[in-house]
Amino acid sequence: MTTQPDTSTGNGTGPSGAGEPSPGTDARFATSSAPSWGPPAPTLPAEPVRPAAAPGAGEPTRPFLHRAWRGRPEDPRWARPAFLALLLATAVLYLYGLSASGYANSFYSAAVQAGSQSWKAFFFGSLDSANAITVDKPPASLWPMALSVRIFGLSSWAILVPEVLMGVATVGVLYATLRRRFGPAAGLIAGAVLALTPVAALMFRFNNPDAMLALLMTVTVYCVIRGLEDGRTKWLVWAGVAVGFAFLAKTLQAFLILPPLAVLYAVCAPVSLRKRFAQIGLSAGAMVVAGGWWVAIVELWPASSRPYIGGSQNNSFLELTFGYNGLGRINGDETGSVGGGGGGGGTGQWGETGWNRMFNSEIGGQISWLLPAALILLVAGLVLTRKASRTDLTRGSFLAWGGALLMTALVFSYMAGIFHQYYTVALAPYIAAVLGMGATVLWEERGRVWASLTLAGAATASAAWGYVLLDRTSDYLPWLKWLVLVGGLTGALGLIFVTRLGRRLALAAAALSFAAAIAGPTAYTLSTVNTGHSGSIVTAGPSGASTMGGPGGGGGMRGGFPGGGQNQQNGNAAQNGQQGGGTGGPPTGGTGGFPGQNQQGNGNTQGNGGTRGGNQPGGMPGGGPGEGGMGGGGGAGGLLNGANVGSAAKALLSKNAGDYTWAAAAIGSQNSASYQLATGKPVMAIGGFNGTDPSPTLAQFKKYVTDGKIHYFISGGGMGGGGGASSSTSSRISSWVTANFKKVTVGSATFYDLTQPTSSS
Repeated sequence: MTTQPDTSTGNGTGPSGAGEPSPGTDARFATSSAPSWGPPAPTLPAEPVRPAAAPGAGEPTRPFLHRAWRGRPEDPRWARPAFLALLLATAVLYLYGLSASGYANSFYSAAVQAGSQSWKAFFFGSLDSANAITVDKPPASLWPMALSVRIFGLSSWAILVPEVLMGVATVGVLYATLRRRFGPAAGLIAGAVLALTPVAALMFRFNNPDAMLALLMTVTVYCVIRGLEDGRTKWLVWAGVAVGFAFLAKTLQAFLILPPLAVLYAVCAPVSLRKRFAQIGLSAGAMVVAGGWWVAIVELWPASSRPYIGGSQNNSFLELTFGYNGLGRINGDETGSVGGGGGGGGTGQWGETGWNRMFNSEIGGQISWLLPAALILLVAGLVLTRKASRTDLTRGSFLAWGGALLMTALVFSYMAGIFHQYYTVALAPYIAAVLGMGATVLWEERGRVWASLTLAGAATASAAWGYVLLDRTSDYLPWLKWLVLVGGLTGALGLIFVTRLGRRLALAAAALSFAAAIAGPTAYTLSTVNTGHSGSIVTAGPSGASTMGGPGGGGGMRGGFPGGGQNQQNGNAAQNGQQGGGTGGPPTGGTGGFPGQNQQGNGNTQGNGGTRGGNQPGGMPGGGPGEGGMGGGGGAGGLLNGANVGSAAKALLSKNAGDYTWAAAAIGSQNSASYQLATGKPVMAIGGFNGTDPSPTLAQFKKYVTDGKIHYFISGGGMGGGGGASSSTSSRISSWVTANFKKVTVGSATFYDLTQPTSSS
C-alpha cells in the first residue's frame, strides 16, 4: 500500500490542515505525488473520488437482505460473506460447551443474581439482594448479565451468553475499523487473530469485567480513528462516552490508552489546532458525564441507606478507585488486599515484573504468541509512513493501535500490585489490529526488498516464538511445535523471494506463514473452550500453560497465597489447594498455593480435603457427593473459589429463609456467593471479597442478630481474619459468634444458628 500524503486540498483542510473536510471527500481516496520511502516502487493508482449523488439519483435501493449479504458496493463480492462467516464461527466457538463453567466466578454471579432480584442491588452492584455490600468494581459489567437473568432465569447460559456476544461484537468492531482504511482482508486477519487468542477465548466466555472493557476499548480506538479520518466532533464525543462506560466496568484501567490517543488526535487530526483541543475537551466532558453520573449518585447517596462499597476501607467509591483499584495496582500498596509487592524488575507476590513479563511462563501462553510479529510490523508501518503528511490516516491508525498496545503492555509489565494473567485480554484487540494492518500494507509493498524481508522476519519470529511457547507444554500436542517451526520457516523463505514467485505460489507462502503463526494459539484456544473454568483466577490453554511465580520465582507466595498456577487437563483436573483452610501446592512445582487456584476441567474439580464435584443442576459449580460446605474455621479457605453446597446444607439455609433479611452470613464473598447461588436467598458477605473490609462492624452485626435479620453464620472463608485492623473485624465477629451460639454441623460444613444462643451466653 502506498500512503498518500495530503496536498493543499487533499482532505479539505487547506494549506495548514485547518478547517473541516470538504463534503463528499473521503480521505482514503486523496491523491498526490508519492513520498520517497526508499527504492522506487510502482505506485498503485488512486481510486477516484466518487461525486455525491443527487437526491433520488443512482442505483435503485436494494433489498435489506441483499445489502446485508453483499455489503458495500466498493467491497469485493467475497468480503461481506467472509465477514459474516467470521462472526458466526466466533459465536459457535465461544458458545461451545459454555455451561461447563457453571457460574464461572461465583463472586460476580452472586451479584448478577442479586441484581436480577432487586433493582437497588442492580444499580449498586450489590453482592446480595438485601444490599449489605457491593462488589469491588463499579457495576456496568454486571448489568447485561443481570438483565439476561431477569429475562431467562438464573443459569450458566443466561450469565455467560452476554459475554460471548461482547466477544463477537469486539471482532465486528475491529473488522469495521480496519476495513475502512486497509480493506476487508486486513479486517478478516485481525478478527481471526483476536477470536483465536487464548486469553480472549477465555474471558469472552467468563463473567469478569474484562470482556466489556475489551469491547469498549476497541470502540474507543474505532471512534478516534473515525475522528482522524474526517475531523468530525461527534467521533471524539463518542470516544469519551465509550471510555466513561469502560470506567464503570473496570475503573482506571479504562484510562490506560487515553494518553497516546489524546496526543495522537491533538497532533494529527485534520482540523485546526484550536478545534482539536476544543474537541478533546468535549470528549473529556463526555467521558466525565458517561462515567461520573453513577459515581456522583453513589457518593451523594446517604451511606446508611446504601450498601457498603466493597474493597474500600472507608465506604467510599473514590477511595476504592484511586486506592485498591488504582495506584495500589501500580505500586502494590493495596490496603485490604492479600498482598502486592515486587516491581522494578523484581519478583513480587503477583509474579515477576519487568520488560519481559508478557513473555514469561506466567503470561506468555495467554497473549504473546503474535506479539513479536506485531511489534515488527508496527515498526515497519511507521517506517513506511515516516514521510507522510501530518494527517495521514495510515500512520494515524498505526499510532492509535500501536500506542494503545505499548502503553497497556508497559503498565502491565511493571505494575507491582494485584495482577492476573487474564488481564492481558485487553492487549488482544491491539495486537490483532497491528497484525492486520501491517500484514496488508507490507504485502502491497512486497515489491520492495525491505518489505518482503520484513514480512519474512515477522513470520520467522512467530514461528520461533510459537515453538518456544509450545515447548513449555511439551506433553500437549508434542508434534505441533515442529509443524509450527517448519511451516513458518518455509513460508518465511517463500516471502523472501515473493517477487520471483507466481501469484499462486506467493499467496501460498503467505497463507502458510499465517497458518503456522496461528496454529499454536488456535490449539490453546481449542483447549480453553473444551474446558470449564471457575473461581477467581483462571488461565487459558492446557495444563502448565501458565504458572504464577512467587518470591524467588518458584511458585508459592509468602504465607501460602498465590503460587502455583492451574492444573488443567481436558476432561478431568485436580484442584491443588484446599477450600477448607489446608495447604496445597501446584503440580508444576513450588510450595504453597492459592487455595483452589488450580481448578480446571470439564466441571470436575477435586481438592485435597476441600471441594469436589462439577455442575449441579442449573449450572451451579460444585455439588459433589456428600453434604458439602466450607470446611474449617480459619485459614484461607474460600478466598478464590466458592464452597460446595450439598442438599442438606441448602435445605437448612432455605428453611424459613423468608423470615430473615439474610438467610446467613459468611466471611468472604466467594464463600457467601456459593450459598446464595445455591439457595437463591441473600447471604451477607462479611468483610467483602477478602474478608478484610470493615463491614459490618461487630456492633452492627450484633444489632442485625438482635433484630432477627440473620439466621445462620457459616464458619470459615476469607483470609481467616488474619492481619490488619480491618481483617480483625471479621475475626472478632467470628469469635463472638462461636462463643455465643449453637453449632450445627451438616456434612463437612459448620453453621451457627444465630437464633439459638448457648446457655453460657
